[in-house]
Amino acid sequence: MGSKKIWHLIWVMCYMLLLPYVQGQSSLNRDSLDSFVHDYALKAMRRMRTGILYNISLPANYSGIQVSVVRLRTARLWLRGANFSFFDIPPRTLPHPFSRRLLIVYQNLGNLSGFYYSVPNHTFVTPVIGLLAYDTNTSRMVKFNITRDPILVHFPLVSGVGDTNITAMKCVRFGTNGEVEFSNLTMANKCIAMGQGHFSIVIPSQPLQPPVPSPSNKSKERDWKWWVIGFGVGIGGLILLVMSVILLYKLIRKKRIAKMERQSEKSEVLGTIWVGPSRMPSATGIRTQPVIENSYVP
Repeated sequence: MGSKKIWHLIWVMCYMLLLPYVQGQSSLNRDSLDSFVHDYALKAMRRMRTGILYNISLPANYSGIQVSVVRLRTARLWLRGANFSFFDIPPRTLPHPFSRRLLIVYQNLGNLSGFYYSVPNHTFVTPVIGLLAYDTNTSRMVKFNITRDPILVHFPLVSGVGDTNITAMKCVRFGTNGEVEFSNLTMANKCIAMGQGHFSIVIPSQPLQPPVPSPSNKSKERDWKWWVIGFGVGIGGLILLVMSVILLYKLIRKKRIAKMERQSEKSEVLGTIWVGPSRMPSATGIRTQPVIENSYVP
C-alpha cells in the first residue's frame, strides 16, 4: 500500500509540473484560445457594468496577450455604435442572430501572434488583434450585420517596415472559419472590415523586385528609337539632295558657257588679244587711204 501511494504521489507531481507545458501547447490552437478567453470573460461579466470596457488578466501561460471586454445593449449599438479598444463599430449595426445584449471581446495577441496565426510568404508588422461578439444569454457567437459604414480597425504599433515596404503593406483578416482575406490600407495604420475576426498588417517576406517594363512600354521605346533613326536618315538624305542639286546646276552652267565659247570661236571675224588674264576681241589696224576726187590742182 505504501508503494502505491508513493507512485500515485509521483504521478500527481509530474502532472502538476507538466500541466503548464500541456496548457501552453494546447493554447496554440486559435479556437481553443477564443473559447478560453470567452470563458474568462463570462466569469468577469458577473461584476460588469453595461457600456464600460474592462481589462481581463489571463493566467501566466497566456502572458503577452491582452484581453478586454464590454457588455452592450443592442439598442445602444444600433444608435451609437461601439468605439472601444482598436475597433470603431459604426451605428446602424445589428447582431446576427439577433440578441438584446452582447458581450464584445477584444484581443491583442502581442508577441504571440506568430504562434496562433501565419500568412504564407508574408511577415507580420503589427500584432494580431481580434474582435468577437457573443450573445450574453446563450453564450453563442454572433456576427455583425453592418448596414452602412464598415468597421474601422486601427493598430497600436507598426514595426520593421522600411520606406520601400510601405506601399507593400496589406491588411489581412482571419475569419472565424479559417479563411484569410487581403485588402488595402485606407489610411495610416488603419484597415476596414465588414465583420468580426482577427486582423493584422503584413508585408511580403521576399524583397520587392524592380518593376519589369510591360510589353507596351517596350514597344513604345522601340518605336521611339526608330523615329530617331528615321529622322537622322531623313536629314542626311535632304542634305545630300541639296548638295547634288547645287553640283548639277554648276555642271550644267559650265557646259553651257563652254558651248557658247565654242560657237563664238567658229564665227569669229575679229582677232583676239590677251589683256591680263582675259581674252578680248581686237580688230586689225587699217586706215583708209585718202583718195583725190580729181586731178585738178588749182
